[in-house]
Amino acid sequence: MLKTRKKETSPAAEAATGPTEQRASKAMEGTDRQPNSTPYIRQGSNSRSGYGVWNDWFGRLLARARVNVCVCVPCIMVKCATKGCEKQASMRCPTCIKMNIDIGSFFCSQECFKSNWNEHKKVHKLAKLAIERSTTVLAESTPMTFPGFEFTGTMQPYSQSPRRPIPPHIEKPDYATHPLGESISETRNKAQLRQLSEDEIAKMKHVCKLGREVLDACAAVIKPGVTTDEIDAVCHKACLERDCYPSPLNYYQFPKSCCTSINEVICHGIPDGYPLKDGDIINVDISVYYHGYHADLNEMFLVGEVDDESFRLVKVTYECLFRAIAMCKPGVRYRDLGSAISKHAEANGFSVVKTYCGHGINNLFHCAPNVPHYARNKAAGVMKPGHTFTIEPMINVGTWGDVTWPDNWTSTTKDGKRSAQFEHTLLVTEDGIEILTGRTPDSPGGTNWFANVVKAKGLELDLGDNVPEAIAAAASA
Repeated sequence: MLKTRKKETSPAAEAATGPTEQRASKAMEGTDRQPNSTPYIRQGSNSRSGYGVWNDWFGRLLARARVNVCVCVPCIMVKCATKGCEKQASMRCPTCIKMNIDIGSFFCSQECFKSNWNEHKKVHKLAKLAIERSTTVLAESTPMTFPGFEFTGTMQPYSQSPRRPIPPHIEKPDYATHPLGESISETRNKAQLRQLSEDEIAKMKHVCKLGREVLDACAAVIKPGVTTDEIDAVCHKACLERDCYPSPLNYYQFPKSCCTSINEVICHGIPDGYPLKDGDIINVDISVYYHGYHADLNEMFLVGEVDDESFRLVKVTYECLFRAIAMCKPGVRYRDLGSAISKHAEANGFSVVKTYCGHGINNLFHCAPNVPHYARNKAAGVMKPGHTFTIEPMINVGTWGDVTWPDNWTSTTKDGKRSAQFEHTLLVTEDGIEILTGRTPDSPGGTNWFANVVKAKGLELDLGDNVPEAIAAAASA
């Protein structure tokens, strides 16, 4: 998700990097982001990140409960939390250690700890409440607008909820606390096309499993009337429950924990108060970070009964993904995947988005290789065992051109017609390819959810010829 943006004339380009690293005090103070000086009326995003946001939520709750705790970093690390005690702390509450709580967890002695126990227990309850609250404060279903901007279709932004905080114990990527959301490690190393070690592959498999669980949690709540902000809240909570950081959050200042792209939105839709309607098609794009590695996957979902053209678009997009996956094995050029995708999409009367591409993924969110989805591209690189990357074709009903909203993220079709996308994170093996983010029997609808939907309409998936058995099983088990 948060795909590398690239134009057809520069296929080697990766995700754009922001300005030189600097401390932006306004960002750290919570100033709303207003790209290109275009006001987003009543935008509710908050650009503060990491520890500061957690203190903001948790500190207010402690204050309201009249718990005697200073939340500045020096105090929570050295001062005894007992009211009236100014001694240096020398021990820590064992329950706080288990719950990964820093604030108010330090004491000078066992005597102080025991005498303050009835008061201190509130900290444990409030820590749970802080996480619960961060996922229950939701955006209002109020339509917004960008003054002077002409939308290409029916979709428009709605009000956003405040940014959801991340507890201090969650391991974060380098951009999580950067005031501009820049990934310094990615900027320095994104051109490297790495073959992962066995230990790294094991970590990738685990984080991809967690990513699948988070997407499945989101899938379970999709229905008419649910807002995309509610989906983001489910995503955020599911990530925290698994000790994951939601990779999109603060990546170049993206304000939410997942992307929700509806109807003519191609990708990077920002979750807000928009309530899903019968007949919508929605893509939910999930990325998670765990123990130093990222996973990336997305799926299309049908909201209620969709029209025939939209269903055919989603079906062909699904087939395009698996036709490309079926080609993957050591020695295949990354540029060749686009030909298979374009051929199938165009044969069915659709077009392939050229602005965004698949990408390498490992300890970096986006890196080499680039994986364009259109024919006659100039992407470099040949598949080798140990490569991990994504394929994520974006297919449009009409023209392949796109327009980006003034929020600098939401990308929609130029003609306002619908778009669809599917994505998996993949591992090149010694003799083929392994889908790391595939559905499981526990996924909503099981491993063969979409295949069953297709069959229920009296249709069959068209995966082409010579599809490896494992890939055919993953697509239509």
